[in-house]
Amino acid sequence: MTTIKKQILLFAALFALASSLSAQKFFTRDGKVKFDATAESSPEQIEALSNTGTCVLDAATGKMQWAVLIKNFQFEKALMQEHFNENYMESGKYPKATFDGKISNPDAVDLTKDGKYNASVTGKLTIHGVAKEVTAWGVITVEKGAFRINAGFPVLLADYKISIPGLVADKVGKEAKVLIDATLAPMSK
Repeated sequence: MTTIKKQILLFAALFALASSLSAQKFFTRDGKVKFDATAESSPEQIEALSNTGTCVLDAATGKMQWAVLIKNFQFEKALMQEHFNENYMESGKYPKATFDGKISNPDAVDLTKDGKYNASVTGKLTIHGVAKEVTAWGVITVEKGAFRINAGFPVLLADYKISIPGLVADKVGKEAKVLIDATLAPMSK
């Protein structure tokens, strides 16, 4: 085989490898999703954490899908958790929150190269049966073939038809702060 044919074959193999890597999907099922809906005047923290957030990210397109089961949010106090599931989130009727969107500033995020990238994502956030278009900012860290996603964004409870009874209105904020911390690894085929 001539040198030119070998170089073409090598280039084709490298191109195929790069294409397969960039088309790869990344996944987690243990993403941390925390929210804090504590009002300024509240004597106690109204916050919970789920360690079971799932995400699939398509590295080629920047599309991502998130889901978290509402019942998996853990509160410090069992009574808060009960009220959260039964009275506010109605988790029997609306068992999960989802986000379906994509990286909206793909030129600023190179998922093929190690580094930290400020990313914007836009898509539909569905909570309590209500879907709203949202944009959120975060940081994607690419390191050794894995992604770490850190993001935070506000959620106005009224936008998702989550009503707070007057009795506890001074304890629960009108806006919840949502924080995400997740490491995604390549999906096995």
